[in-house]
Amino acid sequence: MNALLLSIAVIFVAELGDKSQLMAMTFAARYRPRDVLIGISIATAIVHLASVGIGFFIGDVFGQWQGGIAVVAGIAFLAFAVWTLRGDELTEAEADKARNAKGFSLVAVGTAFLLAELGDKTMLATITLATQENWFWTWIGSTVGMVAADALAILVGFILKRRLPEKVIRIGAAALFVLFGLLLIGEGTGVLGR
Repeated sequence: MNALLLSIAVIFVAELGDKSQLMAMTFAARYRPRDVLIGISIATAIVHLASVGIGFFIGDVFGQWQGGIAVVAGIAFLAFAVWTLRGDELTEAEADKARNAKGFSLVAVGTAFLLAELGDKTMLATITLATQENWFWTWIGSTVGMVAADALAILVGFILKRRLPEKVIRIGAAALFVLFGLLLIGEGTGVLGR
């Protein structure tokens, strides 16, 4: 249960203000919100399954170094905080691709999200979580967290037709990453109980 709740929270926060949310809003302006959400869900499930596989392998092979891995994971979360504060923008080419996608909407949305998420901070955060937590519940939680954050973007884009206040979202998300990072470092160094 801890892995599920933690991964939902971490990935939801990581996705706030991410370019994937901007893509979700752009796609929602072109396609039915339901189709965009289904495409995002499929792509997210695939990317996060690969992510937890990588994280599980790292955590299993390097089991005796879990304290060090927790410290590295905590440092990674602090880096995610900086990355979040820096912001993540949708390039004009990516926005054009989302606006001009032709063909079956699920394929267009799913493919765009699959490619956009490879190497993204949510993928890296999922890998990091899977080194510490149960891989299955991390996969489910990270998928739910990302889909929920993108569903929020679709809803806001559909209803309000404008973006959320990015600065406030970035600062809040960065603060939560710092909190999770410090908790992981404290756990890895033995300052906090495991």
